[in-house]
This record gives sequence, structure tokens and C-alpha cells, in this order.
Amino acid sequence: MAGWTLVQQYQALSADFGDLDAVFALKGERLTKDPLSEVIRVERGGVRYYVKRYWGAGKGLRRYIGRPRVKAEWQNLKNFAKWGVPTAAIVGYGLERELGWFVRGALITRELDSTEDLALLATRDDPRLRDNAWVGSVSCQLARSTRALHDHHFTHNDLKWRNLLVNDQGELFFIDCPTGSFWWGPLLRYRIIKDLACLDKVAKYKLSRSQRLRFYLQYCERERLSCTDKRRVRQIVKFFEGRE
Repeated sequence: MAGWTLVQQYQALSADFGDLDAVFALKGERLTKDPLSEVIRVERGGVRYYVKRYWGAGKGLRRYIGRPRVKAEWQNLKNFAKWGVPTAAIVGYGLERELGWFVRGALITRELDSTEDLALLATRDDPRLRDNAWVGSVSCQLARSTRALHDHHFTHNDLKWRNLLVNDQGELFFIDCPTGSFWWGPLLRYRIIKDLACLDKVAKYKLSRSQRLRFYLQYCERERLSCTDKRRVRQIVKFFEGRE
């Protein structure tokens, strides 16, 4: 049994995006491929779209139980939009099962215009990373959106600079979140530390200590660190020690 949804405003593209057979027949520029999925980029009417096609439900137990990876990804992006976290617009999504087992699935998103990921900016030492006003604005957006996720007991689980896009107006977007999930209690606290440590993994090489501290204070919505904050900052800084 196959289920597919093409968002209403994109119905004119039904010849290409109208069902799973059409989506899996698409030809385009391959951007990534792994044992579970691939991403291609196609252009229609002067607009570019990212087509992520899955033929595996996920790793480990997700192969057999729980949400398939593709379903988790589209549901997470929908949650981002609901919580006010800027992200890519969903064009189409769906999956196919046979005798209850996952067979294949896909997610199509519209390209965010004039964007680059923060990891690319870091790699080429982009001058914007030395502009205090630009860094401050992006940091504030990042802190607000990260806090919104965590306030909903949700963590990204792969909150790396490569999964954060910024456009030429300095607007920030969250993308690529197939492993994000809801947590509670000690597990939520641990996952929050992991999210923040993932962000700091590059920040500690590209930003000043005062910029990193400002981000944390923006995230906590406080003007100075409490004793609890100081303990958490130490956990963030030490999270990846010996694993880099």
C-alpha cells in the first residue's frame, strides 16, 4: 500500500511529483547517496527542488519497528514550521509498505533561495564570521529556534553547522532532521547537552568565547550564568572530548 501527498499549491507539478512511481522515476543532479537513501536536485519552472528518496526504513531497530526515517523527517519539518522554526517548505511526501513492511518513501522540499550552510562558511573562513553584528543576529535566531525545539521536549540529534542554512539577508533555517525526536527527564537533558555541544564543536574554532557565551545566554534567556548554567556549560564543552 502506497500513500502520497502533494501539497495543494504544487498540484501543477503532479506530472513529476504526483505519486511515488513518478518521484522514483525522476532524473536529476545527485547530491548524496548512502545505503538508505539518496538526494537529487531537479528544476521545474525556474525553481529547484530537493528530492530525498529512501529505500531503507532506518538503521538498527528502526528497520523493523517505529517510524521509518523518511516519515520522521517530514513530520519533524512539519513540527518546525508549527513551532515557528524557519525551515524548507515541504512539497510532497509519502511512503509505501508491503505486508506492513517499509518498501520505499520520499520527501520533496523546495530550495531555500540564496542560502549556504554554516559549515561551508566556516570551511572557507567567510568574512561574515568576523562581523560581530552579523554573528550576533544569526546567533540570536539560532538560540531562539533551538530553545523552541527544546521547550517542546524535542532535540535535533544532528544539530551541526552543515544543517543550518543562512541566506544573503542573514536569515537562518534548520534543515535535515530525520533523527530528531521527543525526550523527557534525564534523557531530554542529555540530548539537549548533545545538541548544544554539536553547535559548539565548530563554534569554538570560529567564534570568540564572548560570542559563544552570548549565544548560550540568548538560548537561556538570561543576562548572566547561574550555578546550574555553569555546570551545563562545562558539560557542553567536555561532551566530545576524546572523540574528535
